Amino acid sequence: MRVIPIAPLTLDSADACSDESYGYVPKLSLPLARREFLKGSGILMGTIAAGSVLAALAPSPVWAVELKQLSESEGTTLMAMGRVLYPHKKLPDAVYALLAKDLDGKADALPVVKAGVASLDQATGGSFVKASPAKKLAAVKAIEGTPFFNTVRGQCVTSLYDNDMAFAALGYPGSAWEKGGYITRGFQDLKWLPAPSQVASPPPFFG
Repeated sequence: MRVIPIAPLTLDSADACSDESYGYVPKLSLPLARREFLKGSGILMGTIAAGSVLAALAPSPVWAVELKQLSESEGTTLMAMGRVLYPHKKLPDAVYALLAKDLDGKADALPVVKAGVASLDQATGGSFVKASPAKKLAAVKAIEGTPFFNTVRGQCVTSLYDNDMAFAALGYPGSAWEKGGYITRGFQDLKWLPAPSQVASPPPFFG
């Protein structure tokens, strides 16, 4: 699991984002940097939406990601493709920027990625990012099964979901093993279905 460094957060501030009486959600250290210190080929920048879970946890509403090999245009196209493949309204652009950054770091995949990005732009009239949702979906479906498609889709699994920003946005409390397991930490906290009967889901047995 890739861990983004975190800084302590007071328990009072964390309670609003955690259902666990003794746990806390730490303040996240998002991939932030000042533009003048970023010397890469492309710079992806954005802000965290006010009122979102991450807005309360992030040290700053502004984020920036440096790309070494890909341009800013190629990076934003990969972010847009990631949203087509795995659409999540709760996930901010900062998470999808990690997809572009990770692909930027795969030297052996760069030729395929660059050619694939160019093909998406061509298929959507010059700009995949500015295309309508329907055109984006059609363009991505048209390349399903190609090396470019498989490369991006495979990278999405770890880039989008294996990081602290996604954990906070999607409500995953993290590993419970080192905290004594899930018996008293999330064992019966299902929220999106009706509560089961006592017979179907009895309290945990503590011996």
